[in-house]
Amino acid sequence: MFNEIDLSQIDLTAAAPAEEPERQYYFMALARTRTEELKKELSRPLTAHIETFGCQMNFKDSEKLQGILEEMGYTLIDTEEADFVIYNTCTVRENANLRVYGRLGYLHSLKKKNPQMMIALCGCMMQEPQVVEKLKTSYSFVDLIFGTHNIYKLPELVSHALEVRGEKRMIIDIWKDTDQIVEDLPSERKYFFKSGVNIMFGCNNFCSYCIVPYVRGRERSREPEAILKEIRSLAADGVVEVMLLGQNVNSYGKTLKNPITFAQLLKEVEKIDGIERIRFMTSHPKDLSDELIQVMAKSRKICHHLHLPLQSGSSRVLKEMNRRYDKEKYLSLVEKIREKIDDISLTTDIIVGFPGETEEDFQETLDVVRKAQYDTAFTFIYSKRSGTPAAAMEDQVPQEVVKDRFDRLLALVQEIGRERSSRFLNTVQEVLVEEKQSSQKGYVTGRMMQNLLVHFPGEESLVGKTVRVKLKECKGFYYIGEQE
Repeated sequence: MFNEIDLSQIDLTAAAPAEEPERQYYFMALARTRTEELKKELSRPLTAHIETFGCQMNFKDSEKLQGILEEMGYTLIDTEEADFVIYNTCTVRENANLRVYGRLGYLHSLKKKNPQMMIALCGCMMQEPQVVEKLKTSYSFVDLIFGTHNIYKLPELVSHALEVRGEKRMIIDIWKDTDQIVEDLPSERKYFFKSGVNIMFGCNNFCSYCIVPYVRGRERSREPEAILKEIRSLAADGVVEVMLLGQNVNSYGKTLKNPITFAQLLKEVEKIDGIERIRFMTSHPKDLSDELIQVMAKSRKICHHLHLPLQSGSSRVLKEMNRRYDKEKYLSLVEKIREKIDDISLTTDIIVGFPGETEEDFQETLDVVRKAQYDTAFTFIYSKRSGTPAAAMEDQVPQEVVKDRFDRLLALVQEIGRERSSRFLNTVQEVLVEEKQSSQKGYVTGRMMQNLLVHFPGEESLVGKTVRVKLKECKGFYYIGEQE
């Protein structure tokens, strides 16, 4: 058995500042004192590992977690055989939850070998009450559980965990919602030349199949000056590409005291010296404005890539999904985008097997795929998520029917994607080099403004630089090129 700790009953020190982020810096210093003591006791470094599941926002959160851990004295390693392991979880689909449960069994075996080991779970999955109850009853070896709204509290939570180290006690700190946005904490970027930047948190859309609004909370936008200050700092540190992140960036600014549009924010980001490329995701079709299309078309820096989730091509199904657009509106939007930005790369998300989906509905989806001409599409089989309206809907589609439709959709997406991707063959394109090719010696890999991958001969010293590349051969979804 274990004892759950009520954090409200613990006061490690009355000297901790009340305001954020100063409070967390206080606990970072406190935790570092304790980790230094442990290092001396063990005569070795204390190691940590973060495993990230899910979306770009989760990966951005993990960069913050890593920066905080390093500030507290941990050395990050690539294996779960560490003194402190954090799983930053996703719960968009049931399989994501099952993966975490499966991996926890492995962590338990590691913890038996290393009594010093601490295990923490955070992220979207932890916002589900039934998940926390299951962890309490079946995975009592987990030391720390926190959610999406208080990621920034890691230093404080780790300080508490170190205080009760060695005892069978589970610290749980889950918030149902928050209006707080706490930034200005350490962060360790994966890439020195590009970075994600949170511009907003939460979601107000309540698509009937989606659990995100329930686990990420309501929309709240960061102040534009805070965003611009962060990007200026990144540019000064060598970042040339930023990815603006939000569940629906088109809704940015609506919750601010002095509202501004996402398009207006983009224009301000474009003015920042040193930033060469601007990307963003995700963009909801229901409120993608003419203003945003115009700003993208005129911009020298905004990448000509737009991720525009379709989910279904059937107007009837879209209504059941609560997507707030229909097939005709979506295709009209695609036409408008292509008219203004002729070399745009369009990508999308599509769900197959939504409750009540008929073959006729599915054919409507295939029709949109043919007309929209996506560079690629991320295709998913509908996943029933407890607590969402769609989970209670009747007429769930049989799995064998869903699998057949999924295979047909994937075949069409791949056929169109291969044809679309080849349109830049024999042209010279600006490519931002991202990494050394692991599978082909002497080659590097980069991305075009349209987000298409290019492999070409080059030295590792090119990573982070933008070079001109002649696209000599199209391999379906990537190019082989040669530096000009």
